[in-house]
Amino acid sequence: QVALVESGGGLVQAGGSLRLSCAASGRTFSRYAMGWFRQAPGKEREFVAGINRSGSSTSYADSVKGRFIISRENTKNTVYLQMNSLKVEDTAVYYCAARIWGLGRETDPFDYWGQGTQVTVSS
Repeated sequence: QVALVESGGGLVQAGGSLRLSCAASGRTFSRYAMGWFRQAPGKEREFVAGINRSGSSTSYADSVKGRFIISRENTKNTVYLQMNSLKVEDTAVYYCAARIWGLGRETDPFDYWGQGTQVTVSS
């Protein structure tokens, strides 16, 4: 099992940047593909970005391609989401997720979730 804790959320103006971090417990972080999801008020949770176990492959939702970057440091048990050129519509609670032996794709059945961190983008 793995426990996930997100950090780095906050309030930012449109056009600004934030970097989210997700720290994982345990010694087997490199066995897990990781993903970032978000849920805005009144909307369903949606996939944002994913990364495979080694960090060599990433995937993104069309809405964030070219603006967000997912990365990981297996030596630090941490996955990051660098968010640039933020838009008001990026406002949501962002969740980190893990899937053991996964690929880091939207279709992965992620089975471990963090508590989420709020990101608010003002106009």
